[in-house]
Amino acid sequence: MSYKAVIFDLDGTLLNTLDDLTDSTNYALNECGFPTRKLSEIRRFVGDGMPLLIKRALPENADEKDYNKCFELFCEHYKNNMANKTAPYDGVCDVLENLHDRGIKTAIVTNKGDFAAQKLCRETFGDSVDTVVGGSPELPKKPAPDGVYIALERLGVDKNEAVFVGDSQVDYMTAKNAGLDCISVLWGFRERDELEKIGADCFCDKVSELEKMI
Repeated sequence: MSYKAVIFDLDGTLLNTLDDLTDSTNYALNECGFPTRKLSEIRRFVGDGMPLLIKRALPENADEKDYNKCFELFCEHYKNNMANKTAPYDGVCDVLENLHDRGIKTAIVTNKGDFAAQKLCRETFGDSVDTVVGGSPELPKKPAPDGVYIALERLGVDKNEAVFVGDSQVDYMTAKNAGLDCISVLWGFRERDELEKIGADCFCDKVSELEKMI
């Protein structure tokens, strides 16, 4: 099937953001006097938005006051350091540009805070992406389908004409809840067996293969 639109996840799908997320998380933890986390731990914690990333990174004995302070420190640090090490996966920009040139509409729907999603996407992808829906307190986070519906409305495309591309269980469930086909990519933050356990069955191993699948 040929799609009229593609909705992408961001972290672990288009951008490798793990190093900067780890650095900002550990900055906040250290400032609050808590043990820092390994990159492998942060990899497991991401996917459900920045608030849950910090909640998962905090030790069990942390209270709400600790969380509020740590989250505030994280956001302030990340605003100024979100692009230090973050970069698109090899070939991603070419795919987005080719889709744009072919008239296939593109959107990004992410649980990442909207302030960060908009900045990173604008600076990295420019006009190759038609719209970006980032996380906010007013918007139910993925796997709720709300962000996808907003993107589809902005694009003027029916859900039957779109495919969701992501790297995590959250992305697969988002696609399922929204009624979209899903392509699960394997260069991101989750392993194939983790995705297969929840029913994912359409996989892309390499960025170079993605455009053909779309």
